[in-house]
Amino acid sequence: KYFFLFQGYQGMVDGGDNIVEVSWESVSSILQVGGTVIGSARCKSFRTREGRLQAAYNLVQRGITNLCVIGGDGSLTGANLFREEWSGLLEELAQKGKIDEDAVKKYAYLNIVGMVGSIDNDFCGTDMTIGTDSALHRIIEVVDAIMTTAQSHQRTFVLEVMGRHCGYLALVSALACGADWVFIPEYPPEEGWEDSMCVKLSENRARKKRLNIIIVAEGAIDCHNKPITSEKVKDLVVQRLGFDTRVTILGHVQRGGTPSAFDRILASRMGVEAVLALLEATPATPACVVSLSGNQAVRLPLMECVQMTQEVQKAMDEGRFVEAVRLRGRSFENNLNTYKLLSHKKPDAELPKTNFNVAVLNVGAPAAGMNAAVRAAVRVGITEGHKMFAVIDGFEGFARGKIKEISWGYVGGWTGQGGSILGTKRTLPAKYLEKIADQMRTNNINALMVIGGFEAYLGLLELSAAREKYDEFCVPMVMVPATVSNNVPGSDFSIGADTALNTITDTCDRIKQSASGTKRRVFIIETMGGYCGYLANMGALAAGADAAYIFEEQFDIRELQANVEHLTEKMKTSIQRGLVLRNENCNENYTTDFIYQLYSEEGKGVFDCRKNVLGHMQQGGAPSPFDRNFGTKISAKAMQWISKKLKETYRKGKVFANTDDSVCLLGMRRRNLVFQPVAELKNETDFVHRIPKEQWWLKLRPLMKILAKYKTSYDVSDSGQLEHVAMHSPKEAETGAI
Repeated sequence: KYFFLFQGYQGMVDGGDNIVEVSWESVSSILQVGGTVIGSARCKSFRTREGRLQAAYNLVQRGITNLCVIGGDGSLTGANLFREEWSGLLEELAQKGKIDEDAVKKYAYLNIVGMVGSIDNDFCGTDMTIGTDSALHRIIEVVDAIMTTAQSHQRTFVLEVMGRHCGYLALVSALACGADWVFIPEYPPEEGWEDSMCVKLSENRARKKRLNIIIVAEGAIDCHNKPITSEKVKDLVVQRLGFDTRVTILGHVQRGGTPSAFDRILASRMGVEAVLALLEATPATPACVVSLSGNQAVRLPLMECVQMTQEVQKAMDEGRFVEAVRLRGRSFENNLNTYKLLSHKKPDAELPKTNFNVAVLNVGAPAAGMNAAVRAAVRVGITEGHKMFAVIDGFEGFARGKIKEISWGYVGGWTGQGGSILGTKRTLPAKYLEKIADQMRTNNINALMVIGGFEAYLGLLELSAAREKYDEFCVPMVMVPATVSNNVPGSDFSIGADTALNTITDTCDRIKQSASGTKRRVFIIETMGGYCGYLANMGALAAGADAAYIFEEQFDIRELQANVEHLTEKMKTSIQRGLVLRNENCNENYTTDFIYQLYSEEGKGVFDCRKNVLGHMQQGGAPSPFDRNFGTKISAKAMQWISKKLKETYRKGKVFANTDDSVCLLGMRRRNLVFQPVAELKNETDFVHRIPKEQWWLKLRPLMKILAKYKTSYDVSDSGQLEHVAMHSPKEAETGAI
């Protein structure tokens, strides 16, 4: 039996209609609704023992002994205290004659599992809390809109974002929009910051930059723990520089709106993990929270996480800011280090001079976030002392000599731009090897960074094979995966896939809404992805679809028939619309038209059908916060690897690198970013269908089916085991999470 506890702990204390048994249909159509449909409330009475006694009584009356709590550290601490007091509360209820001794024995233990729902991402132990990504979407939408008006009027904008005790939203949005300055509580500016900031703003204006963006977390402080408010920053800019300056306080806009695709999938995965943790819980296991580490679900002891979260605040109160950043975790530290690296250009005199030339190019189809990756590569390269060259139009442009040196300022404002500013082509290098080698020699290119999809991977394999004939290709080469299809071996994610997923999810939401006025309608939606079913499968999970047809899981007419019958049954309930996603290449005979006609025929008299081919809109649009951030950080890391390899392979006045480990792909693998030689990835690749042989997201396939009310088994072998919250060393932040 499952129950909703309405209005949080208040509902638990008040009992009555606040505790309601729920059915499958109770949670239908809530996936796309922001906020919480079961309500949430701060509860003073639950902080008292009397309140908790009443709450325990209300739960026992309904036989509830397993609680899943979704909230911040306050809610989770309260849940843990409740669990610790449980047996004492039951004994007290028995003494007062409210429950009998049998009930005390029968309901002797309370199991608790927590999921962290907080837009601030202020909870230690998890890389992302539920709601953070959606809040970033709201902030970035506003920043993108403000940028156009600021550029028109040559204005400075001070944006205040939420985060009373945690600067995550401010930091990541600054990283995602290339803000000029950011104020966060964990990393206050040094003494004299007023002068430094004004110098930076006026330098940017002198470089013809028409807008300045300053982001302030609401809890921002200086190094003496004094508040830095958005008004104070505005007054400073106006007084010192006379710039036309405006303040925008985003406020509760950040909490609202529909959840992003990332949040829907994260919350669905965490929900499953929470139920598994409850089923496996014993009186001896500590209350745990389910959380995310990289791309891996983990379970951590609740109180260890709460204690570390409180340690951060304590460190900030005592002025131990370096410690506070470290306690926040490797993802936060990585964000901060990357922001510092990319936002402030050192004077030329202070930059090292390596005399190395590094070329950057985009290969394959456009993917949102490519430009953020190019910007990060160029700026990190310049900081490391290299000359950075941009290749226009991929390998084809390279062969034609479309290559030029680019500066720090040239890539300013690129983070939020969709598509590929450098231009990109699918052409592979094999037929241009001679010409590309000539260009490498002419421009003295000592290293290559390729940002792209499956063609980029094939291209590096071809260049690597050509090393025997051409010494010019004996240089370090690295690939950063960027494709909406997410079909590159060696990485769980690729730049652009999150943006495409959000496009699919938004479209599915609108399509579902269009059906709400029409009774009983099923939509067949075709997604991109080549032979890779990532977009179809994850889009189905995020949009609450009834089925997703993909190439990786072959299907026949019997399965199609079963799906139609399943939908027919569903239409007899109060849920009167259906959604079916189909990957463009899932089956050459069961086309989108065929499936549409089959459903139309079989559903006659019960439901009617519509079809929708999403097409290239999945490649376009402004990049999502995740793709901007992922592209920026993965690319910065790739450039640091190039610098390291250049030093290692520089002998007798030239760079010579001909080993397999000098041609790598940088990918996200479960918890870590890993450099993998492309030669080693060959065995993991299905070259005919251009997909990896094994794909992590297929394990989520049963989850999609279960949520669509199919009876299927869920593989629990990959579920998280209880771990301890690890304190990381500063070195680990470099190798670690996104």
